[in-house]
Amino acid sequence: MTYKAPRASWREVELAEVEEDEEETELENQTADSGLSSLGWYHANLSRHAAEALLLTNGQDGSYLLRNSNSKSNSYSLSVRARDSVKHFEVLQCGSYFKFGFNEFPTLKQFVEHFANQPLIGSESGTLILLKHPYPCTVEEPSIYEAVRVHTAMQTGRSESDLVPVAPALGTKEGYLTKQGGRVKSWKTRWFILSRNELKYFKDKLSTEPIKTLDLTECSAVQFDYSQEKVNCFCMVFPLRTYYLCAKTGAEADEWIKMLRWKMSQIKKQMQ
Repeated sequence: MTYKAPRASWREVELAEVEEDEEETELENQTADSGLSSLGWYHANLSRHAAEALLLTNGQDGSYLLRNSNSKSNSYSLSVRARDSVKHFEVLQCGSYFKFGFNEFPTLKQFVEHFANQPLIGSESGTLILLKHPYPCTVEEPSIYEAVRVHTAMQTGRSESDLVPVAPALGTKEGYLTKQGGRVKSWKTRWFILSRNELKYFKDKLSTEPIKTLDLTECSAVQFDYSQEKVNCFCMVFPLRTYYLCAKTGAEADEWIKMLRWKMSQIKKQMQ
């Protein structure tokens, strides 16, 4: 008796081909995703708001990172800092190749090599931006953060409360400290904000204009100080003056010292 295998209908063949194509596409996407995960400046599920906060607070002009698009699948966003703002550019993934602007890259390797050459990209305003500094997804940051203050709210039209919950831990700190005067050695409580490479102090929390801005690139040392009559004091040494500051508790003073020292270590790394 001869066995005759059943013939597949055109519909079954068509479905099988579609499923095979889908499996190949999914495999290509998984391969690309696994390759991107090894990319040092790929931040995966970082949100648009958090990317802006990260680049504006810790990055510099020309810093950039790649993240998943918040609106499209198989699509990514290249977030780039251009002076005091952040621009976002779409990167499309079509199977195994990537499309960025007018360029298409058959492989992930070629896509990455393109950025290694520090390319120029144009923004909507016509400004050319040089991609100089890939922002690493693993950044050495201090373990203590009192608060995150995002200074992009006014620029983007969003409120600070919209950005803070999604922003990662950033190297910023703020709070009241008691400061000794320069000429008159009296002590006054001031509101301090540490952001980027600057420490600003204000008359109070509601003041908009700082009394003075201290450039941390000029600071040579930060340490506990026991020469003053007050407790929980620390000092910041600058070429022309040493600033004496006091916190409410020893733990709070220690947090300020750790944060300031970390900032100074990052400045040294950037200068090397």
